[in-house]
Amino acid sequence: MPTGRKPLRDYCSGLLGTEGRRSVEPIAVVTDPAHVQVQHQKLLHFVANSPWSDEQMLAKVREQVVPKMTRRGPIEAWIIDDTSFPKQGRHSVGVHHQYCGQLGKQANCQVTVTLSIANHHASLPIAYRLYLPRVWTDDAARREKAHVPAAIRFKTKRRLRWSRSAQASEGGVAPGVVLMDASYGNNSKLRQDLTGLGLSYVAAIIPTVKYARCARTIRSRRASASKHWRSACPSAPGAPSRGGKAPT
Repeated sequence: MPTGRKPLRDYCSGLLGTEGRRSVEPIAVVTDPAHVQVQHQKLLHFVANSPWSDEQMLAKVREQVVPKMTRRGPIEAWIIDDTSFPKQGRHSVGVHHQYCGQLGKQANCQVTVTLSIANHHASLPIAYRLYLPRVWTDDAARREKAHVPAAIRFKTKRRLRWSRSAQASEGGVAPGVVLMDASYGNNSKLRQDLTGLGLSYVAAIIPTVKYARCARTIRSRRASASKHWRSACPSAPGAPSRGGKAPT
């Protein structure tokens, strides 16, 4: 078995088979109890230093899982969401005092932006990106200590959500209705970007979000007459609510 596969298999097996705190040491005990110290070092090296691509791994998982998902029905929805992980210290990459969905309040945590595809029978994460606040991206010493790649630059959560969706659309993922909670649905620019990709969406919004009526005209190539209709259009970006704060 090539060098990278066994540590990956052991690490994934350990995450599934370890009870309580799933750090590297208890995973080493579960996956190789006869050589705990050696296994501990192998797993540490795998997690911290192994050169492997998250996107390629997720693409391979999608290649294997989607055919089984769609045997019982087509992909019907894309789900954009955040996943947060409460933390005690300050050394985990991306950790910062920010909104933590798991706790329902501002707290010290990591936040990831995720995109999943789903039908009535299953769901599958197909994109997963850690959000790095500016206190991380602008701190060279902190980045170097945590091995944050030089190519990683600050992106708002909205931009991360948009780029994940655009990559999925361009990558040939079967389209579905995009589902978003209010933390995303309030962002008019994100809604407009998704529409630009040809995607429909269902988004929760807060009661003070403004919508305007706008007229659109379609000129038929086969007729001289024009059809006019009115549809609900999102308000201009930057003004999502009265006295509200524009989402990131």
